[in-house]
Amino acid sequence: MSASAAVACYTMWTSLWEWSDEVSRASGDAMGAGFLEGMLAGLVGLLSMPLLLWAGMRLLREQGNHLLVVAGFVAWWIIGGTLVEEGVASDTATGLYIALFAALSALASLAEMPRTRS
Repeated sequence: MSASAAVACYTMWTSLWEWSDEVSRASGDAMGAGFLEGMLAGLVGLLSMPLLLWAGMRLLREQGNHLLVVAGFVAWWIIGGTLVEEGVASDTATGLYIALFAALSALASLAEMPRTRS
C-alpha cells in the first residue's frame, strides 16, 4: 500500500512541480511567477501522502495504523522532498528511494495502537 501511495504522490508532485516551472518560464521576469503553483505542488506532494496511506489502510480494513500515517508523512517529507524538490535522483535512485519508503512504512505498520474498549 505504501509503495502505491509513494508512486502516486511522486507522480502528482513531479507533474505539479513541472507545471510550476512552465508557468514561471512562460511569465518571463514577472515577480512571483509560478510561486502559487509551486506552493500548491509542495502542499499536494506532502499532504496527499498521509491521506493516501490512511485511505488505503481503511480500504484494506486495517485499524490502529496511526503510527504508519504519521511516520509515513515524516519519511515522505524527507524522501519525497529529496526526490522532487532537488530533482537530482536518477530513475534507479528514485526506485530505490520509493522502495526505502515502502520498507520504512512496512516497519511502521507492524506497530499497532492499543484499542480501547468502552
